[in-house]
This record gives sequence, structure tokens and C-alpha cells, in this order.
Amino acid sequence: MKRLRRPSRLPIDPYILLLLGTVGLAALLPARGTGADIASGASTAAIAFLFFLYGARLSTREALDGLKHWRLHVTVLACTFVVFPVLGLAARGLVPVFLTDPLYQGLLFLTLVPSTIQSSIAFTSIARGNVPAAICAGSFSSLAGIVVTPLLAATLLGGGGGGFSAGSVVRIVLQLLVPFVAGQSLRRWIGGFVSRHRKVLGLVDRGSILLVVYTAFSEGMVQGVWHQVSPARLGGLLAVEAVLLAVMLLLTWYGAKALRFGREDRIAIQFAGSKKSLAAGLPMASVLFGAQASLAVLPLMLFHQTQLMVCAVIAKRRSHDPVGEAEVTVPDRAGHARSGAGTGTRSG
Repeated sequence: MKRLRRPSRLPIDPYILLLLGTVGLAALLPARGTGADIASGASTAAIAFLFFLYGARLSTREALDGLKHWRLHVTVLACTFVVFPVLGLAARGLVPVFLTDPLYQGLLFLTLVPSTIQSSIAFTSIARGNVPAAICAGSFSSLAGIVVTPLLAATLLGGGGGGFSAGSVVRIVLQLLVPFVAGQSLRRWIGGFVSRHRKVLGLVDRGSILLVVYTAFSEGMVQGVWHQVSPARLGGLLAVEAVLLAVMLLLTWYGAKALRFGREDRIAIQFAGSKKSLAAGLPMASVLFGAQASLAVLPLMLFHQTQLMVCAVIAKRRSHDPVGEAEVTVPDRAGHARSGAGTGTRSG
């Protein structure tokens, strides 16, 4: 009779079903015109609210500890702007068997894009990692990418398209830094309320990712970029990107272990160091590629969707890790490495 009993829960993570459902919704009913403006505005508002809540929840001491964790930030930047581009250059050997030259140019471009911020922080939070360090690492990567990505693209892609206005920096400051500082400023009055209602923060984490997925996929459907490549080439591109993501996930996780980072820091490094930002990549591509931007960003759009789905599974599994069994690391000279037992985290 026990063998006939239904399992107590589905073997598939319900959040993955939500992600797939969001992609399906965008494919069937992409946001257009006013609807696209509303979806984009809602996504921007959700991200800003996410940072406001993190600012309200994190103590000033935790925020400063995250900022001072320089070894982690250097590791993430190296993964984003050194290891990724090296793998992108190595993928040149896949042309023309797996990739066409335009698709390879797009693949190489995605390896030059800065790390995503909001989803890295959300997944780090879900997995009970070092959220303050993830906030700083993602922000540093995005700010550095404004200068580093165009320079790398001009060098490796053989072209250079204009510079970036101060508006890019202003958008990052207004959408991320200002809400976080506002949350920090109001923490004295609302910090306790936010800490007692962590489910609200969890809904914002997941909801912001769903909004980003829907908005990005809708834009691709409206522009028709999915119809500019054959199914065979699309399958080859997906296979190459799956290998690229797997390699980066393994390198960031076990590389961080070799560098003697603790569990919480390894989680932040894995999510911040293995991801690429669609929000930062799209405007950069429009400057670097001009009329060819729609096809050039196809690899980035596919990689973005893949990384969200894969990292959602990893974050969920990490959230159930028995923290007490995590390895203990030796602090670095600056004393910023975190213990595997992790302070301030819940038991699994």
C-alpha cells in the first residue's frame, strides 16, 4: 500500500513551473505598446522595491562588511570580465559547425556583459548566502561594465560604437543605490517589521525575476529575433550556452572553495560570477551593433532565460543545505572570510 501512495510533493520545483509559464505567456501574449511600457515600469519598480527592502533589512554593519569583502569582489570581477571572455574566445572553434559567425559574435558579446544584479541577489537570498556581499559585487560589476564592456567589445569584436552617456550611471544610481540607501535610512523605524515578514521579501525576490523574464522575452517576441535563425542553429546555440553556464557554475563554486571562501560567500560568488545581465546588455548592444543588435543579443537573451531557470533550482537546493555541516574556512588577512557555519542564517 505504501508503494501506491502518491508522493507528498511534486518532483518539479513549482517556481520552475512559474518561470516556464511566464515564458509561455510572453510567447503567446507578449507585451506590446502601452502594455510593454507598463511591464517595463512594473519590473523597474519591483527591482527598486527589492533594494529598498534589502536596505531596510540589513544592518549598517552588515552592509559595510559586504563592502569591505574585497577578495570576493575581485573574484566576481575576474569571473565576469576575464574567465567569461576567455571561454568566449575559445568558442570561436565552434564556427561554422555549431554556430554561424553572427551568432558567435553575439555569444562573444554576452561573455563581455557585466553580471546581473537583482536575480543574483534574489537567488543568494533564497540560498541563504552572503546577501550584503552579493549586493556590492553585483553593483561593482554593473558600474565597471559601463566602461569595461565597451572596451572589451571594441578589442575582441573588432569594432567600437560610440561611448556611453552619464544617463547609464544615473539609471543605476536611481534604480539600485537610492532605494537601498532609503531603506537603510528608514531601517530604524521599519527594519523590525521587514524582518518579521520575510515572506513579503521572498515574494518580491521571485516576483521581480518573473517580471524581468516576461519583459525580456516579450521584447524578443515583438522584435522577431527568434525567427532570424534556423531551428538547427538555435539548438546548437542552446547546447553551447548550456555548456558555458555549466562550466561557469562549476568554476565559481569549486574555485571559491579552493580560495577558501565559506559557504555563504561561495553562494554569492557562484550566483554573481556565473550570470550575465540582459538589462545592461541590451542598451550596450544597441550602441555596439546598431541595426544588427536584435540578432546580436539573441545569445544573451537565451543565456539569460537559461541561467534564471538553472539558478532557481540551485538556489532552492542550497536553501535546504544543513548549514551546520558546511565547511569552515580560515579568514583572510583582512579578516573578511566568513565561517561555513554562517552567522545570522537560519538552520536548514
